[in-house]
Amino acid sequence: MTRQYDVLVRFSSLFTMVVVSIMIAAKAWAWLASGSAAMLGSLTDSLLDISASMMSFLVLSYALRPADDDHRFGHGKAEALAGLGQAAFISGSACFLAFHGIERLINPVPLPHSMLGVWVSGFAILCTLLVVAVQQYVVKHTESIAVKADSLHYKGDLLLNAAVLVGIYLASIGYLFADSVFAIGVAFYLLFNCWEIAKESANHLMDKEISDEEKVRLISIISKHPDVQGVHDLRTRQSGKQKFVQFHIELDKQLSLQQAHAISAEVCEKIRAVFGEHIDIMVHQDPVALNERCESQNP
Repeated sequence: MTRQYDVLVRFSSLFTMVVVSIMIAAKAWAWLASGSAAMLGSLTDSLLDISASMMSFLVLSYALRPADDDHRFGHGKAEALAGLGQAAFISGSACFLAFHGIERLINPVPLPHSMLGVWVSGFAILCTLLVVAVQQYVVKHTESIAVKADSLHYKGDLLLNAAVLVGIYLASIGYLFADSVFAIGVAFYLLFNCWEIAKESANHLMDKEISDEEKVRLISIISKHPDVQGVHDLRTRQSGKQKFVQFHIELDKQLSLQQAHAISAEVCEKIRAVFGEHIDIMVHQDPVALNERCESQNP
């Protein structure tokens, strides 16, 4: 299962980089031939896409390394550090594109070979559909968070390429402002993505708790064990694909240490059966009498 995960995730990254490289070449040709600001925005987005995919591929190789003596909790936070770097790069590129679009809006110019841009945008849409299809297949078989996030981004790119196509077409029939307006729109789209990437990266670095829905599922799984009388002090965080969970369970104080350990092991197995193998669990057993049961302190 672990080998299949690695193979599929790496294949998805390599396939994405190859297809996006082809799109970059086509968009660069169309931009140089037409001078379209919207096409420049689409080219910029594709350059960001492939840089992000390359960085994800390299960082993922490091983040997937097992824990060692110097990194006892693994290397998962490398993904978050890379995300902050990507966010900074995207911000600068988006600001440059916005200034370029504003300049073209003030001083509009006709677009030569505008239909070339239309055809290239259509080609980019087909390539993006192919990338999304492959990524969805990989997500279905691996549940990779990194590939899932990448796929969501490329789904947004479908709308982006469609917007560029419309902007170039409108400019070709006389609405010169349309190209600049869509370029500025692309810049704000990039800034929005930048904010989302930065926020998610910061959450991982700051050890934000996992979602409330996941915490409710955790408590439900733990509480359903017949020998667990209560659960409290649940703490969670996530580092890359690895989730870290710790909690206290209340057990009958008459149980032996071996019995308490066996119950904890059974609870951990049930959690992994639902959340997968990429979860690190630490359990503390609190002895209580049946007539002195403490109330569970659910977060």
